[in-house]
Amino acid sequence: MLIIKLNATDSTNDYLKQLNKEKPLDNFTTVTTVSQTKGKGQMGAQWTSQPGKNLTFSLLYKPKKQFCTSIFDVNVTIAVSIIEALETFEIPKLNIKWPNDILAENKKIGGILIENSLKADATIDTIIGIGINVNQESFPDFIQASSLKKITGLEYDLEILLDKITNTIQQNLEEIDSQKEFFWKQYHQHLFKHNQPMAFENTSQEKFMGIIKNVSTDGKLQIQLEDDSIQSFGLKEIKMLY
Repeated sequence: MLIIKLNATDSTNDYLKQLNKEKPLDNFTTVTTVSQTKGKGQMGAQWTSQPGKNLTFSLLYKPKKQFCTSIFDVNVTIAVSIIEALETFEIPKLNIKWPNDILAENKKIGGILIENSLKADATIDTIIGIGINVNQESFPDFIQASSLKKITGLEYDLEILLDKITNTIQQNLEEIDSQKEFFWKQYHQHLFKHNQPMAFENTSQEKFMGIIKNVSTDGKLQIQLEDDSIQSFGLKEIKMLY
């Protein structure tokens, strides 16, 4: 696996995307940076990170064949891979908050942004951007955020952590066709508030109670409402209140 290390860049996703346009890159080429000035989250949200304290990196994935089911399989596999890697460091109470936030002790410690590019030959190149809060201890603008150090009290070697996460991702993506059902099972087992009543808010700012029952193959959250009906919600159509 080729790892390109930068001191600073606007966005590792953008850097890797541009590099992939300029020259052929090997599968799983990774770009990591000490400082990311314009990190991106889901739906254009900004991902901020204190320089030198956290992991901010992007990985190129070139599927061997076009997916016959759902591109959300990649989201599931990446989220499960991060959980699997962090469990080896004994990080407690790890969960995946739909669709792909990584939580520990109900606090956000990581996020994933996946961007797909359809090529002329109908194949897909996928850029997987990942941010993990590692040794940063202050999050004044986001009270629901935390870090590995805040949770365990330990300082972590960023290179060791990066190596473990990227190797786990590579191994699991190489097995995605044969192990897809297993990864989906793991995703639901770690799904935050799965099968628990909780409050939600829709785009009209209406609050309601529901139970998270499932995530569909196209990535929608399926919630059982108070009348026992099941309704599906896409990204940004609903907010969890917790």
